[in-house]
Amino acid sequence: MPYSGAFQSTVLGQAIRILSGGRLLKYHDEENVPERYTKEGIARRSGAENREKPRRFEPGELERSSSEETVVDADREESRGQEGDKASKQKGGKGNGGGKDRATEQEGEGGEKEKGNDPNLVDWYGEDDPENPYNWSTPYKSFVAFQMALLTFSVYIGSSIYSSGIQGPNPDSVTQHFDVSVTTALVGLTVFVAGYGVGPMIWSPLSDFPAVGRLPVYVVTLVIFVGLQFPTIYANNIHTLLAMRFFAGFFGSPCLAIGGATMGDMFRPKHLAYAIGVWGCGAVCGPVIGPLLGGFTYQAKGWTWPLWVLVWLSGGCLVLIVLFFPETSGKTILHRRMKRLQKSTGNPNLKTQAEIDGTEKSGGAIAKEILWRPFVLFFEPILLVYNIYLALIYGLLYIWFESFPLIFQEGHGYNPGESGLAFLGIFVGAWLSCGCFCIYVHKCLGPIFDANNGTLPDPEIRLKPATIAAVCIPIALFGSGWAGQYPDKVNAFVVIMFTGFFGVGAFILFQCIFAYFGDVYYAEIGSVLTLNDLFRSSYGAGFPLFAGALFSHLGIGGGSSLLGGIACLFIPAPYLFIRYGKQFRARSKYASKIGIPQELLRK
Repeated sequence: MPYSGAFQSTVLGQAIRILSGGRLLKYHDEENVPERYTKEGIARRSGAENREKPRRFEPGELERSSSEETVVDADREESRGQEGDKASKQKGGKGNGGGKDRATEQEGEGGEKEKGNDPNLVDWYGEDDPENPYNWSTPYKSFVAFQMALLTFSVYIGSSIYSSGIQGPNPDSVTQHFDVSVTTALVGLTVFVAGYGVGPMIWSPLSDFPAVGRLPVYVVTLVIFVGLQFPTIYANNIHTLLAMRFFAGFFGSPCLAIGGATMGDMFRPKHLAYAIGVWGCGAVCGPVIGPLLGGFTYQAKGWTWPLWVLVWLSGGCLVLIVLFFPETSGKTILHRRMKRLQKSTGNPNLKTQAEIDGTEKSGGAIAKEILWRPFVLFFEPILLVYNIYLALIYGLLYIWFESFPLIFQEGHGYNPGESGLAFLGIFVGAWLSCGCFCIYVHKCLGPIFDANNGTLPDPEIRLKPATIAAVCIPIALFGSGWAGQYPDKVNAFVVIMFTGFFGVGAFILFQCIFAYFGDVYYAEIGSVLTLNDLFRSSYGAGFPLFAGALFSHLGIGGGSSLLGGIACLFIPAPYLFIRYGKQFRARSKYASKIGIPQELLRK
């Protein structure tokens, strides 16, 4: 059976290949081994290259020919110079400041970058190679993106779904079952989120190793994540519960750490925003839908049943991932191709560009690059401001969630399940903004991509929608806080309407800023996203712990106003980098120089 798409790289596909002894689901280069990689083919190519090299002249010949060749070479150089000047004039005027085409950089192993003429180098079989994730069909890439969004949702829901059972009318709550305070029980939420921040420090760099790839990291960690829910459910003391919650967050973090990289493996810059938008909705909907599902199940069966919902969701997603999710890393796909060709040709000298790059670095250099690089980027002005901003939004979301039971259960008399319905305002806001954002990308950014060969000449364009979104966060906090302060005068629907602004603001801000990171730090994007995840998880883990004191001392309106005031401090951030982003990038060692005028680069 010849090549049939990416199914061979799924867990099921690999199992079928192993069980059939390689007779089923063969790759096309197993059916017809490329002659260029056989020992004979490499010898012929090497011989042809040697024949093309200038022969060595005898002393007398060299003297006779030197004057003639000098004249010929001078004529050739003059001709080349004229052609180069003409080509540069035709291509000029884009002001890229010496930056490389990002589409070329994202080609990875199959890009246009110089790789020499090594006959043993294993690469893509042309621009239309069907194994290259960029060349997969749009429906198939959309199906893979849907699986990635579902995986993110199934894991991310684990944070807030637990909080439904912390306290309430059901006698079997976490506080009563373990006889602990609300703050202690709330640590089960914070340690789960803290695990999100620690995990990417390992999973993100591990997935970049060609011999590992994305899929094994997703599958192995998801199996452990599902398994950890059982000792959590059957924990006989609070210490076991909290420990299991931390490890669950730790092993559930790969989808958050490298989900964006998976989308980048398949989609070129022009279409990447759509894929990141779908993935982002999965990330937003997890914490929002968690209280809804958890509220009804807790009300019916007690604090363990929200965790059973988490088992069913993540377990079902695990089955789907095992059956249908392919490997998306181009470096890993080529690494496996190299291993197949080494076996079929008997040529152990075959290698990929990633393997060549890896042999040029010592073990200590690789470890430093993997573990230390996120902290090297810590004080980059662009990253520092936006990491704090996104982390603040993340922290505000979790502390703000703690006001919902006060507003809807105590104020409006809702039960835990009905109180969970109030979170649908954020859900609707996020999806509406996703649709509007996709229209914006298609109508406004699409023509810019088309006019610049699939790239953006000015990355700061990405931040324009963020100027509106930044205002939506304070509107949500001020509006819902003071509307919730007076339940006898203001209908609950008004509060829910204001919460929708948070969904709009958070979704668009995350999309714009992550896309901006991808354009500006594409060479360091793995470290950048790892650092951002560490920031966000730190805030998300710490903020809920003082929610009780905040709302009890300042009230719902006062506490929400304080949070809204903090959010107002960052409203100028998008304007700041739209105006001065080029100056910051010009002074950075790591940022892209695309779109920066030459006079700034010379300063």
